[in-house]
Amino acid sequence: MNSIFFNDPDFIQTSVYQEFMSKNPGKGNLKIHAYAASEALPVSGLPIEVSSMIQNKKVIFYNGFTDNSGMVPVLSLPAPSLEINNLEAPLTTVYEIAIPSTAVSYQVNMYDGICVVQNINYVPGGNNGN
Repeated sequence: MNSIFFNDPDFIQTSVYQEFMSKNPGKGNLKIHAYAASEALPVSGLPIEVSSMIQNKKVIFYNGFTDNSGMVPVLSLPAPSLEINNLEAPLTTVYEIAIPSTAVSYQVNMYDGICVVQNINYVPGGNNGN
């Protein structure tokens, strides 16, 4: 599957980008924390990729590594506008957080004005994500 980077100037000019942004004018924040040993040890240098499927295309919003504290810089991601209506669930955009060197991935829903925290319990060579 071909991947596209969200900030690629060629992608920004497409109707796919324009349509996605018209549906996601808000911003949600994503905070990622990778650790081992029941949160006792941060996992630094862990490759992290944050993407979303947009019209059957994998669009990458972040591709980098955790820092010395096991964190990724807080990511501001497009999300649907928050419309207050007590009868309906708020709209959301789904993003995937993947560790490319493994088969481990997490699905997160982003909401306008909300900071989502995803903890990753990483066990080198082991059963991750449990």
